[in-house]
Amino acid sequence: MIKNIAITILFITCTNFSLAQVEKIDTDRPDQTESAVLVPKKWIQFEMGFSVQTTNALENEFQHPTLLSKYGISKRIELRLITTVQTNTYFHVTDKVKETGLSPVEVGAKIALWEENKLLPKTSLIFHVGIPKLASGYFQVDHLAPNFRFTMQHSLTKKIGLGYNVGAEWDGVSKEATWIYTFAPGINLSKKWYGYIEAFGFISKKNNPEHSLDGGIAYYINPDFKIDLSSGFGISKAAPDWYIAVGGSFRFKTEK
Repeated sequence: MIKNIAITILFITCTNFSLAQVEKIDTDRPDQTESAVLVPKKWIQFEMGFSVQTTNALENEFQHPTLLSKYGISKRIELRLITTVQTNTYFHVTDKVKETGLSPVEVGAKIALWEENKLLPKTSLIFHVGIPKLASGYFQVDHLAPNFRFTMQHSLTKKIGLGYNVGAEWDGVSKEATWIYTFAPGINLSKKWYGYIEAFGFISKKNNPEHSLDGGIAYYINPDFKIDLSSGFGISKAAPDWYIAVGGSFRFKTEK
């Protein structure tokens, strides 16, 4: 049965849907900068990724996978669901500890605010809430874990764009917010290839700031199916040492 499901998904993703009416797929991965573009109305989109991150010499984090599911309910609103299966490894005294489970499930939406107009960027608002009990025991938190960010995009030329985000998140443990920033120039290398470089970071009162750089590429198998590869490293002492991620995204229309 699993084999049949996999074949069905592969067939769907390799087939074009209503291409004359909808632009090619726009995703929130692989960069840290979320897109201001919404999933078209009555379309479903899945964005899946696998990553490994070395926080420091003693700690590692694996996401296997993280899945962002989206559904366009109108031209201005998209519903979102984030599920992540995660493994953390670290040393406690001399023993290596390994914890695997589901991180708090996040539910939310993206709302289109306004379109690009000269110096005014295309802007949307994304928000989620992490549900404490919708998680494995080790990863459960005490409180709701909300986050939000304003996503902005400029079209500098027909091939070059600039995306950037500002926002905040709460981890469900502390009442203190962690502020988020991202800045990512991107370029359409060809009809099939896209690349970007990016600066991003997290700033809070209780912890030292985390600043990082990354970059990546994406390849459009067809207008509804994209695969990607990205990697980055920390440039401040508190930031993770490095990470690498690979993923894929596809979409289909629910109604003709």
